[in-house]
Amino acid sequence: MEAIKREKIYTIDDIYALPDAERAELMDGQIYYMDPPSRTHQRLVSKLNQNIANYIDSHNGDCEVFPAPFAVFLNKDDFNYVEPDISVICDSSKVDEKGCHGAPDWIIEIVSPSSKHMDYYTKLFKYHSAGVREYWIVDPAKEQVMAYRFEKETMEEYSFEKDVPVGIYEGFSIDFRK
Repeated sequence: MEAIKREKIYTIDDIYALPDAERAELMDGQIYYMDPPSRTHQRLVSKLNQNIANYIDSHNGDCEVFPAPFAVFLNKDDFNYVEPDISVICDSSKVDEKGCHGAPDWIIEIVSPSSKHMDYYTKLFKYHSAGVREYWIVDPAKEQVMAYRFEKETMEEYSFEKDVPVGIYEGFSIDFRK
Protein backbone atom coordinates (compact mmCIF):
# COMPACT_ATOMS: atom_id res chain seq x y z
CA MET A 1 0.00 0.00 0.00
CA GLU A 2 1.39 3.38 -1.04
CA ALA A 3 1.37 6.31 1.37
CA ILE A 4 -0.59 9.34 0.27
CA LYS A 5 1.36 12.58 0.49
CA ARG A 6 -0.72 15.31 2.11
CA GLU A 7 -0.21 18.91 1.17
CA LYS A 8 0.42 21.23 4.09
CA ILE A 9 -2.41 23.64 4.72
CA TYR A 10 -1.20 27.03 5.89
CA THR A 11 -3.08 29.60 7.96
CA ILE A 12 -2.87 33.33 8.58
CA ASP A 13 -0.60 32.56 11.55
CA ASP A 14 1.95 31.23 9.03
CA ILE A 15 1.74 34.49 7.06
CA TYR A 16 2.35 36.53 10.23
CA ALA A 17 5.30 34.28 11.10
CA LEU A 18 7.15 35.12 7.86
CA PRO A 19 10.31 37.25 8.16
CA ASP A 20 9.63 40.99 7.83
CA ALA A 21 11.18 41.25 4.37
CA GLU A 22 8.97 38.48 2.91
CA ARG A 23 5.54 39.26 1.52
CA ALA A 24 3.06 36.56 0.66
CA GLU A 25 -0.62 35.91 0.21
CA LEU A 26 -2.67 32.94 1.32
CA MET A 27 -5.41 31.39 -0.78
CA ASP A 28 -7.25 28.28 0.27
CA GLY A 29 -4.43 27.40 2.67
CA GLN A 30 -1.62 27.74 0.09
CA ILE A 31 1.09 30.38 0.41
CA TYR A 32 2.02 32.46 -2.66
CA TYR A 33 5.17 34.55 -2.28
CA MET A 34 5.30 37.99 -3.89
CA ASP A 35 8.23 39.62 -5.66
CA PRO A 36 9.07 43.24 -4.79
CA PRO A 37 7.10 45.66 -7.01
CA SER A 38 8.77 47.55 -9.86
CA ARG A 39 8.96 51.33 -10.18
CA THR A 40 6.20 51.30 -12.83
CA HIS A 41 4.03 49.18 -10.57
CA GLN A 42 4.50 51.54 -7.63
CA ARG A 43 3.90 54.61 -9.78
CA LEU A 44 0.58 53.16 -10.96
CA VAL A 45 -0.48 52.24 -7.42
CA SER A 46 0.41 55.73 -6.18
CA LYS A 47 -1.43 57.59 -8.96
CA LEU A 48 -4.51 55.35 -8.81
CA ASN A 49 -4.68 55.67 -5.02
CA GLN A 50 -4.37 59.45 -5.32
CA ASN A 51 -7.09 59.71 -8.01
CA ILE A 52 -9.53 57.51 -6.11
CA ALA A 53 -8.90 59.20 -2.74
CA ASN A 54 -9.32 62.66 -4.32
CA TYR A 55 -12.62 61.60 -5.91
CA ILE A 56 -13.96 60.13 -2.66
CA ASP A 57 -12.90 63.20 -0.65
CA SER A 58 -14.30 65.70 -3.15
CA HIS A 59 -17.67 63.91 -3.09
CA ASN A 60 -17.75 63.41 0.69
CA GLY A 61 -17.88 59.68 0.09
CA ASP A 62 -18.12 57.02 2.74
CA CYS A 63 -15.63 54.67 1.08
CA GLU A 64 -11.94 54.46 1.94
CA VAL A 65 -9.05 53.53 -0.33
CA PHE A 66 -6.09 51.51 0.92
CA PRO A 67 -2.92 50.79 -1.09
CA ALA A 68 -0.83 47.67 -0.48
CA PRO A 69 0.34 46.43 1.85
CA PHE A 70 -3.12 46.27 3.41
CA ALA A 71 -4.50 42.99 4.73
CA VAL A 72 -7.75 41.65 3.32
CA PHE A 73 -9.17 38.61 5.08
CA LEU A 74 -11.35 37.67 2.12
CA ASN A 75 -13.53 34.88 3.39
CA LYS A 76 -13.38 35.72 7.09
CA ASP A 77 -11.48 32.48 7.69
CA ASP A 78 -7.90 31.49 8.56
CA PHE A 79 -7.03 30.23 5.06
CA ASN A 80 -7.39 33.34 2.85
CA TYR A 81 -5.30 36.49 3.19
CA VAL A 82 -4.52 38.82 0.29
CA GLU A 83 -2.88 42.21 -0.14
CA PRO A 84 -4.47 43.77 -3.24
CA ASP A 85 -2.59 46.66 -4.80
CA ILE A 86 -5.62 48.85 -4.12
CA SER A 87 -8.68 48.10 -2.01
CA VAL A 88 -11.73 50.36 -1.85
CA ILE A 89 -14.03 49.58 1.06
CA CYS A 90 -17.40 51.26 1.52
CA ASP A 91 -18.61 49.43 4.64
CA SER A 92 -16.57 50.79 7.56
CA SER A 93 -17.71 47.93 9.81
CA LYS A 94 -15.45 45.61 7.75
CA VAL A 95 -12.30 47.59 8.64
CA ASP A 96 -10.23 47.50 11.81
CA GLU A 97 -6.56 48.02 12.66
CA LYS A 98 -5.62 44.62 11.19
CA GLY A 99 -7.29 45.21 7.80
CA CYS A 100 -10.51 44.39 5.97
CA HIS A 101 -12.62 41.44 7.10
CA GLY A 102 -14.66 40.37 4.09
CA ALA A 103 -14.74 41.50 0.48
CA PRO A 104 -13.75 45.05 -0.49
CA ASP A 105 -16.13 46.77 -2.90
CA TRP A 106 -13.44 47.40 -5.52
CA ILE A 107 -10.02 45.82 -5.97
CA ILE A 108 -7.29 46.82 -8.40
CA GLU A 109 -4.31 44.58 -9.14
CA ILE A 110 -1.32 45.77 -11.18
CA VAL A 111 0.06 42.88 -13.23
CA SER A 112 3.75 42.08 -13.02
CA PRO A 113 5.51 39.28 -14.92
CA SER A 114 5.49 37.05 -11.83
CA SER A 115 1.82 37.75 -10.89
CA LYS A 116 0.18 37.36 -14.31
CA HIS A 117 -1.45 33.96 -13.75
CA MET A 118 -2.45 34.88 -10.21
CA ASP A 119 -4.11 38.20 -11.19
CA TYR A 120 -5.86 36.97 -14.35
CA TYR A 121 -7.11 33.63 -13.04
CA THR A 122 -6.70 32.75 -9.37
CA LYS A 123 -7.62 36.15 -7.93
CA LEU A 124 -10.35 36.72 -10.50
CA PHE A 125 -12.14 33.61 -9.23
CA LYS A 126 -11.40 34.33 -5.54
CA TYR A 127 -12.57 37.94 -5.70
CA HIS A 128 -15.73 37.06 -7.62
CA SER A 129 -16.71 34.24 -5.26
CA ALA A 130 -15.91 36.36 -2.16
CA GLY A 131 -18.35 39.10 -3.19
CA VAL A 132 -16.07 41.85 -4.54
CA ARG A 133 -18.28 44.19 -6.60
CA GLU A 134 -15.62 45.37 -9.07
CA TYR A 135 -12.16 44.08 -10.00
CA TRP A 136 -9.68 45.78 -12.30
CA ILE A 137 -6.63 44.08 -13.73
CA VAL A 138 -4.19 46.79 -14.86
CA ASP A 139 -1.55 45.41 -17.20
CA PRO A 140 1.26 47.92 -17.87
CA ALA A 141 2.99 45.65 -20.42
CA LYS A 142 -0.18 45.47 -22.54
CA GLU A 143 -1.26 49.02 -21.59
CA GLN A 144 -4.73 47.76 -20.86
CA VAL A 145 -7.29 47.54 -18.09
CA MET A 146 -9.75 44.69 -17.74
CA ALA A 147 -12.69 45.90 -15.67
CA TYR A 148 -14.88 43.17 -14.18
CA ARG A 149 -18.17 44.44 -12.77
CA PHE A 150 -19.40 41.35 -11.00
CA GLU A 151 -22.77 42.81 -9.96
CA LYS A 152 -23.65 43.46 -13.59
CA GLU A 153 -21.82 40.34 -14.78
CA THR A 154 -19.81 42.33 -17.32
CA MET A 155 -16.18 42.59 -18.34
CA GLU A 156 -14.80 45.36 -20.49
CA GLU A 157 -11.30 45.92 -21.84
CA TYR A 158 -9.83 49.40 -22.09
CA SER A 159 -6.54 50.62 -23.51
CA PHE A 160 -4.52 53.17 -21.56
CA GLU A 161 -5.66 55.64 -24.25
CA LYS A 162 -9.26 55.57 -22.94
CA ASP A 163 -10.94 56.80 -19.78
CA VAL A 164 -11.96 53.81 -17.66
CA PRO A 165 -15.35 54.28 -15.98
CA VAL A 166 -15.66 53.15 -12.38
CA GLY A 167 -18.67 50.90 -11.90
CA ILE A 168 -19.19 51.55 -8.19
CA TYR A 169 -19.17 55.36 -8.74
CA GLU A 170 -21.41 56.71 -11.46
CA GLY A 171 -19.77 59.60 -13.28
CA PHE A 172 -16.21 58.76 -12.14
CA SER A 173 -13.60 57.54 -14.59
CA ILE A 174 -9.83 57.29 -14.52
CA ASP A 175 -7.69 58.69 -17.32
CA PHE A 176 -4.65 56.43 -17.71
CA ARG A 177 -3.03 58.86 -20.16
CA LYS A 178 -2.09 60.98 -17.14
